[in-house]
Amino acid sequence: VQFVESGGGLVQPGGSLRLSCATSGFPFSNYDLAWYRRAPGKGRELVATITSTRGRTEYADSVKGRVTISRDNLKNTVYLQMNNLKPEDTAVYYCNSRTVTTLWAYWGRGTQVTVSS
Repeated sequence: VQFVESGGGLVQPGGSLRLSCATSGFPFSNYDLAWYRRAPGKGRELVATITSTRGRTEYADSVKGRVTISRDNLKNTVYLQMNNLKPEDTAVYYCNSRTVTTLWAYWGRGTQVTVSS
């Protein structure tokens, strides 16, 4: 099982980023998935979720209206489009299953998002 996050970077407030999470080693289309983030000195926070087949999405209040999660079940990849970024979005972003599953034994290295002027 692998999760490989990419697409992070340094961006000014109000900017945009598109994060990608390429996965392998498990039946991707069977799992509800999520993006999480961990800011310096804070615990892991659930950012957005997407169900396995219907693609129903949910978002944390802190990002609602600025973030869109999507998935490509043919490419085994989940995405996070982030717009109007704020300094408080600065964190390392990870993807994994939406709920606690055996996949939680496998976390990627994450991708760093830094929002600063």
